Amino acid sequence: MAPALYGAWVSLYRWPGPGAEMTWRGAKNYTALFQNEAFQSSFLNTLVLALGGGAAVFTVTFLAMTVLRQLRGRAFIRSVVFLPMIISAIAVGAAVGFLLNPDGAVNDVLAALGVDGPAWLGPDLIFRCVIAGLVWSSTGFYIALMMSAVDSIPPHLYEDARLVGATQWEQFRHITLPLTWDVFSVAAVLWVVNSLKVFEIVLAFTTGGTPGNPPLEARTVAVQQYISVSGGNAVPDLGQGAAMGVVVVLITLVLILLIRRATRRDSVELS
Repeated sequence: MAPALYGAWVSLYRWPGPGAEMTWRGAKNYTALFQNEAFQSSFLNTLVLALGGGAAVFTVTFLAMTVLRQLRGRAFIRSVVFLPMIISAIAVGAAVGFLLNPDGAVNDVLAALGVDGPAWLGPDLIFRCVIAGLVWSSTGFYIALMMSAVDSIPPHLYEDARLVGATQWEQFRHITLPLTWDVFSVAAVLWVVNSLKVFEIVLAFTTGGTPGNPPLEARTVAVQQYISVSGGNAVPDLGQGAAMGVVVVLITLVLILLIRRATRRDSVELS
Protein backbone atom coordinates (compact mmCIF):
# COMPACT_ATOMS: atom_id res chain seq x y z
CA MET A 1 0.00 0.00 0.00
CA ALA A 2 2.89 2.39 0.69
CA PRO A 3 3.87 3.03 -2.97
CA ALA A 4 0.18 3.44 -3.89
CA LEU A 5 -0.39 6.03 -1.17
CA TYR A 6 2.86 7.77 -2.09
CA GLY A 7 1.71 7.94 -5.71
CA ALA A 8 -1.60 9.50 -4.65
CA TRP A 9 0.35 12.08 -2.61
CA VAL A 10 2.68 12.88 -5.54
CA SER A 11 -0.37 13.40 -7.77
CA LEU A 12 -1.14 16.57 -5.81
CA TYR A 13 2.17 18.22 -6.77
CA ARG A 14 4.10 19.38 -9.79
CA TRP A 15 7.37 17.48 -9.59
CA PRO A 16 9.98 17.14 -12.35
CA GLY A 17 11.64 14.31 -10.44
CA PRO A 18 14.12 13.48 -7.66
CA GLY A 19 16.35 16.40 -6.76
CA ALA A 20 13.80 18.99 -7.95
CA GLU A 21 11.41 21.01 -5.82
CA MET A 22 7.82 19.81 -5.41
CA THR A 23 5.16 22.49 -6.00
CA TRP A 24 1.69 22.06 -4.53
CA ARG A 25 -1.10 21.87 -7.13
CA GLY A 26 -3.88 20.08 -5.28
CA ALA A 27 -6.63 18.89 -7.62
CA LYS A 28 -5.27 20.91 -10.57
CA ASN A 29 -3.33 17.90 -11.86
CA TYR A 30 -6.63 16.05 -12.20
CA THR A 31 -8.59 18.91 -13.80
CA ALA A 32 -5.70 19.47 -16.23
CA LEU A 33 -5.85 15.82 -17.30
CA PHE A 34 -9.36 16.09 -18.69
CA GLN A 35 -8.45 19.27 -20.54
CA ASN A 36 -5.47 17.51 -22.13
CA GLU A 37 -6.22 16.23 -25.64
CA ALA A 38 -3.51 13.58 -25.42
CA PHE A 39 -4.93 12.16 -22.19
CA GLN A 40 -8.50 12.26 -23.52
CA SER A 41 -7.46 10.31 -26.61
CA SER A 42 -5.41 7.77 -24.64
CA PHE A 43 -8.21 7.35 -22.08
CA LEU A 44 -10.76 6.65 -24.83
CA ASN A 45 -8.34 4.22 -26.52
CA THR A 46 -7.87 2.37 -23.23
CA LEU A 47 -11.63 1.97 -22.74
CA VAL A 48 -12.04 0.77 -26.34
CA LEU A 49 -9.24 -1.72 -25.78
CA ALA A 50 -10.76 -3.00 -22.53
CA LEU A 51 -14.32 -3.35 -23.87
CA GLY A 52 -13.82 -4.06 -27.58
CA GLY A 53 -10.74 -6.20 -27.09
CA GLY A 54 -12.47 -8.07 -24.27
CA ALA A 55 -15.49 -8.79 -26.48
CA ALA A 56 -13.17 -10.21 -29.16
CA VAL A 57 -11.12 -12.28 -26.70
CA PHE A 58 -14.13 -13.92 -25.07
CA THR A 59 -15.97 -14.46 -28.36
CA VAL A 60 -13.00 -16.48 -29.60
CA THR A 61 -12.70 -18.18 -26.21
CA PHE A 62 -16.35 -19.27 -26.18
CA LEU A 63 -16.05 -20.59 -29.74
CA ALA A 64 -12.95 -22.52 -28.71
CA MET A 65 -14.79 -23.96 -25.69
CA THR A 66 -17.48 -25.29 -28.03
CA VAL A 67 -15.09 -26.73 -30.62
CA LEU A 68 -12.16 -27.99 -28.53
CA ARG A 69 -14.25 -29.96 -26.05
CA GLN A 70 -14.66 -32.89 -28.44
CA LEU A 71 -11.82 -32.29 -30.88
CA ARG A 72 -9.05 -34.85 -31.25
CA GLY A 73 -5.63 -33.53 -30.32
CA ARG A 74 -7.23 -30.80 -28.20
CA ALA A 75 -4.35 -30.82 -25.68
CA PHE A 76 -1.87 -30.07 -28.47
CA ILE A 77 -4.11 -27.35 -29.91
CA ARG A 78 -4.41 -25.72 -26.50
CA SER A 79 -0.63 -25.65 -26.23
CA VAL A 80 -0.35 -24.02 -29.65
CA VAL A 81 -2.91 -21.29 -28.94
CA PHE A 82 -1.29 -20.63 -25.56
CA LEU A 83 2.16 -20.20 -27.12
CA PRO A 84 1.81 -16.46 -27.96
CA MET A 85 1.15 -15.78 -24.28
CA ILE A 86 4.69 -16.79 -23.30
CA ILE A 87 6.27 -14.56 -25.94
CA SER A 88 7.41 -11.13 -24.76
CA ALA A 89 4.82 -8.41 -25.44
CA ILE A 90 7.63 -6.27 -26.90
CA ALA A 91 8.53 -9.07 -29.33
CA VAL A 92 4.88 -9.45 -30.33
CA GLY A 93 4.47 -5.71 -30.87
CA ALA A 94 7.68 -5.38 -32.88
CA ALA A 95 6.87 -8.42 -35.03
CA VAL A 96 3.34 -7.24 -35.83
CA GLY A 97 4.66 -3.75 -36.57
CA PHE A 98 7.25 -5.10 -39.01
CA LEU A 99 4.65 -7.32 -40.71
CA LEU A 100 2.23 -4.44 -41.21
CA ASN A 101 4.62 -1.65 -42.23
CA PRO A 102 4.22 -0.39 -45.84
CA ASP A 103 7.02 -2.70 -47.09
CA GLY A 104 6.11 -5.56 -44.76
CA ALA A 105 5.15 -9.15 -45.51
CA VAL A 106 1.39 -8.54 -45.33
CA ASN A 107 1.42 -5.87 -48.04
CA ASP A 108 3.84 -7.98 -50.11
CA VAL A 109 1.37 -10.88 -50.05
CA LEU A 110 -1.53 -8.59 -50.92
CA ALA A 111 0.48 -7.06 -53.78
CA ALA A 112 1.21 -10.55 -55.14
CA LEU A 113 -2.57 -11.10 -55.19
CA GLY A 114 -3.09 -7.84 -57.04
CA VAL A 115 -4.50 -5.99 -54.04
CA ASP A 116 -3.22 -2.66 -52.74
CA GLY A 117 -2.59 -3.02 -49.02
CA PRO A 118 -4.11 -0.34 -46.78
CA ALA A 119 -2.05 1.94 -44.57
CA TRP A 120 -2.07 -0.38 -41.57
CA LEU A 121 0.04 2.04 -39.55
CA GLY A 122 -2.00 5.09 -40.57
CA PRO A 123 -4.11 6.97 -38.02
CA ASP A 124 -7.34 5.19 -39.03
CA LEU A 125 -6.10 1.62 -38.55
CA ILE A 126 -3.11 1.67 -36.22
CA PHE A 127 -4.98 1.20 -32.96
CA ARG A 128 -7.18 -1.52 -34.45
CA CYS A 129 -3.98 -3.35 -35.40
CA VAL A 130 -2.68 -2.94 -31.85
CA ILE A 131 -5.91 -4.46 -30.50
CA ALA A 132 -5.70 -7.32 -33.00
CA GLY A 133 -2.11 -8.08 -31.94
CA LEU A 134 -3.10 -8.00 -28.27
CA VAL A 135 -6.12 -10.26 -28.84
CA TRP A 136 -3.92 -12.73 -30.75
CA SER A 137 -1.30 -12.84 -28.02
CA SER A 138 -3.71 -12.95 -25.05
CA THR A 139 -6.60 -15.18 -26.10
CA GLY A 140 -4.68 -18.43 -25.53
CA PHE A 141 -4.43 -17.68 -21.81
CA TYR A 142 -8.19 -17.28 -21.45
CA ILE A 143 -8.85 -20.37 -23.57
CA ALA A 144 -6.56 -22.40 -21.29
CA LEU A 145 -8.25 -20.95 -18.20
CA MET A 146 -11.80 -21.62 -19.41
CA MET A 147 -10.98 -25.06 -20.84
CA SER A 148 -9.65 -26.13 -17.45
CA ALA A 149 -13.16 -25.44 -16.12
CA VAL A 150 -14.76 -27.26 -19.07
CA ASP A 151 -12.64 -30.35 -18.33
CA SER A 152 -14.21 -30.59 -14.87
CA ILE A 153 -17.75 -30.93 -16.27
CA PRO A 154 -18.95 -34.57 -16.08
CA PRO A 155 -19.14 -36.04 -19.63
CA HIS A 156 -22.48 -37.73 -18.92
CA LEU A 157 -24.22 -34.34 -18.99
CA TYR A 158 -23.25 -33.88 -22.64
CA GLU A 159 -24.19 -37.48 -23.43
CA ASP A 160 -27.66 -36.94 -21.95
CA ALA A 161 -28.00 -33.67 -23.88
CA ARG A 162 -27.11 -35.37 -27.17
CA LEU A 163 -29.65 -38.12 -26.50
CA VAL A 164 -32.44 -35.57 -26.28
CA GLY A 165 -31.23 -33.87 -29.48
CA ALA A 166 -29.51 -30.78 -28.06
CA THR A 167 -27.38 -28.88 -30.59
CA GLN A 168 -23.80 -27.74 -29.91
CA TRP A 169 -25.12 -24.24 -29.17
CA GLU A 170 -27.75 -25.57 -26.75
CA GLN A 171 -25.12 -27.70 -24.98
CA PHE A 172 -22.90 -24.64 -24.61
CA ARG A 173 -25.74 -22.43 -23.42
CA HIS A 174 -27.33 -24.83 -20.92
CA ILE A 175 -24.34 -26.88 -19.74
CA THR A 176 -20.93 -25.40 -20.53
CA LEU A 177 -21.58 -21.74 -19.77
CA PRO A 178 -23.53 -22.16 -16.50
CA LEU A 179 -20.95 -24.61 -15.12
CA THR A 180 -17.99 -22.40 -16.05
CA TRP A 181 -19.59 -19.07 -15.15
CA ASP A 182 -17.56 -18.54 -11.97
CA VAL A 183 -14.31 -19.02 -13.89
CA PHE A 184 -15.54 -16.65 -16.62
CA SER A 185 -16.24 -14.01 -13.97
CA VAL A 186 -12.64 -14.27 -12.74
CA ALA A 187 -11.28 -14.28 -16.31
CA ALA A 188 -13.24 -11.11 -17.14
CA VAL A 189 -11.73 -9.33 -14.13
CA LEU A 190 -8.24 -10.46 -15.14
CA TRP A 191 -8.79 -9.13 -18.66
CA VAL A 192 -9.90 -5.71 -17.39
CA VAL A 193 -6.93 -5.41 -15.04
CA ASN A 194 -4.46 -6.43 -17.77
CA SER A 195 -6.02 -4.35 -20.56
CA LEU A 196 -5.98 -1.10 -18.59
CA LYS A 197 -2.20 -1.25 -18.18
CA VAL A 198 -1.23 -2.25 -21.73
CA PHE A 199 2.07 -0.57 -22.52
CA GLU A 200 4.90 -2.63 -24.04
CA ILE A 201 3.08 -3.92 -27.10
CA VAL A 202 2.00 -0.39 -28.09
CA LEU A 203 5.49 1.02 -27.66
CA ALA A 204 7.13 -1.77 -29.65
CA PHE A 205 4.44 -1.80 -32.34
CA THR A 206 4.51 1.91 -33.05
CA THR A 207 8.19 2.78 -32.61
CA GLY A 208 9.90 -0.47 -33.64
CA GLY A 209 12.64 0.16 -31.12
CA THR A 210 13.52 3.57 -32.58
CA PRO A 211 13.52 6.77 -30.51
CA GLY A 212 10.29 8.75 -30.42
CA ASN A 213 6.82 8.74 -28.94
CA PRO A 214 3.95 6.60 -30.25
CA PRO A 215 1.42 8.55 -32.34
CA LEU A 216 -1.52 10.00 -30.45
CA GLU A 217 -3.99 7.64 -32.17
CA ALA A 218 -2.22 4.56 -30.73
CA ARG A 219 -1.60 5.63 -27.15
CA THR A 220 -3.11 4.06 -24.06
CA VAL A 221 -3.16 5.74 -20.65
CA ALA A 222 -0.11 3.71 -19.60
CA VAL A 223 1.81 4.96 -22.65
CA GLN A 224 0.73 8.55 -22.00
CA GLN A 225 1.79 8.14 -18.37
CA TYR A 226 5.22 6.92 -19.50
CA ILE A 227 5.60 9.96 -21.78
CA SER A 228 4.65 12.25 -18.91
CA VAL A 229 7.12 10.83 -16.38
CA SER A 230 9.95 10.36 -18.90
CA GLY A 231 9.55 13.87 -20.27
CA GLY A 232 8.93 12.91 -23.89
CA ASN A 233 9.60 16.15 -25.68
CA ALA A 234 9.09 18.31 -22.59
CA VAL A 235 10.00 18.51 -18.89
CA PRO A 236 9.04 15.38 -16.91
CA ASP A 237 5.97 15.78 -14.72
CA LEU A 238 5.70 12.99 -12.17
CA GLY A 239 2.66 14.66 -10.61
CA GLN A 240 0.67 14.35 -13.84
CA GLY A 241 1.87 10.78 -14.27
CA ALA A 242 0.82 9.89 -10.73
CA ALA A 243 -2.60 11.49 -11.31
CA MET A 244 -3.06 9.29 -14.40
CA GLY A 245 -2.19 6.26 -12.27
CA VAL A 246 -4.80 7.20 -9.68
CA VAL A 247 -7.45 7.67 -12.40
CA VAL A 248 -6.64 4.24 -13.87
CA VAL A 249 -6.91 2.60 -10.43
CA LEU A 250 -10.32 4.21 -9.86
CA ILE A 251 -11.57 3.19 -13.32
CA THR A 252 -10.28 -0.34 -12.72
CA LEU A 253 -12.17 -0.59 -9.42
CA VAL A 254 -15.38 0.69 -11.02
CA LEU A 255 -15.15 -1.75 -13.93
CA ILE A 256 -14.38 -4.67 -11.62
CA LEU A 257 -17.41 -3.84 -9.46
CA LEU A 258 -19.61 -3.60 -12.57
CA ILE A 259 -18.30 -6.92 -13.91
CA ARG A 260 -18.77 -8.68 -10.59
CA ARG A 261 -22.33 -7.36 -10.36
CA ALA A 262 -23.13 -8.22 -13.98
CA THR A 263 -21.73 -11.76 -13.66
CA ARG A 264 -23.24 -12.51 -10.28
CA ARG A 265 -25.23 -15.75 -10.48
CA ASP A 266 -26.46 -18.38 -8.09
CA SER A 267 -24.03 -21.27 -7.89
CA VAL A 268 -24.96 -24.23 -10.10
CA GLU A 269 -24.68 -27.51 -8.23
CA LEU A 270 -24.69 -30.96 -9.81
CA SER A 271 -27.06 -33.44 -8.29
